[in-house]
Amino acid sequence: MKNKFAPLSVALTFLIAIVAVACTTVVPDTGRKQVNFLKPSDEAALGLSEFQKLKKEKPISRNPEYNNLVQRVGSRLSQVMPVPNAQWEFVVFEDSSPNAFALPGGKVGVHTGLFQITQNESGLAAVIGHEVAHVVARHSGERMSRGLVTAGAVAGAAAIIEGRGGNGALAGGIIGAGALVYSRKFSRSQELESDKLGALYMARAGYDPRESVELWKRFAAWRNQNGQSNGMAFMRTHPVDEVRIAQLIEFMPRALSEYKQ
Repeated sequence: MKNKFAPLSVALTFLIAIVAVACTTVVPDTGRKQVNFLKPSDEAALGLSEFQKLKKEKPISRNPEYNNLVQRVGSRLSQVMPVPNAQWEFVVFEDSSPNAFALPGGKVGVHTGLFQITQNESGLAAVIGHEVAHVVARHSGERMSRGLVTAGAVAGAAAIIEGRGGNGALAGGIIGAGALVYSRKFSRSQELESDKLGALYMARAGYDPRESVELWKRFAAWRNQNGQSNGMAFMRTHPVDEVRIAQLIEFMPRALSEYKQ
């Protein structure tokens, strides 16, 4: 039986492809072309809204040492990171997990548990530089946009197979699984891009970018000590430590070329 929705699915997929081409932008400092349907102002609005929620839901640290350090590093980095119309805000949250994050619009959160790994000002600059690099490269909007394109392509392909007498649901599941693996690979590539951009920005702010390599070595040691294995590499959203360290070392000559002590 002919699937009457197949032509519609194909048309939708084709339309998404056209929009994707029209929404191509370039990542600063790398020149990589990306597809992003969102406007920077829309991304910033989402980031500001989410940060306000987080400040209400998560306890904020009053530790003067942590706060002074984060404000100092944030102030230096914010002067060199190209985030147009950023409303910079750096907040330390009481959270034992060694993590940090940055949201579009210039909002940055640092967990108290991170300081056991950063250990020094340059180490913290490496982390914040990496996180804000995600914002500079507009990775969140890019992931959302690629997700829409992928969903349209999977639906279109499944409809075509169904219309030709095949099992559209099964085909859609198989194609979707492949798309998931590919999306994880793309996520890892974004992380590696942020590693390099972060090293570049910390160098421009006067921090030794070689500390970014030492930071990831400390992260690797912490994971080993806490039984957090890297797992199956092809299903990870983040690269294994050995890969990101190797790529940072390879990138270091460029970062050092902009390091002014």
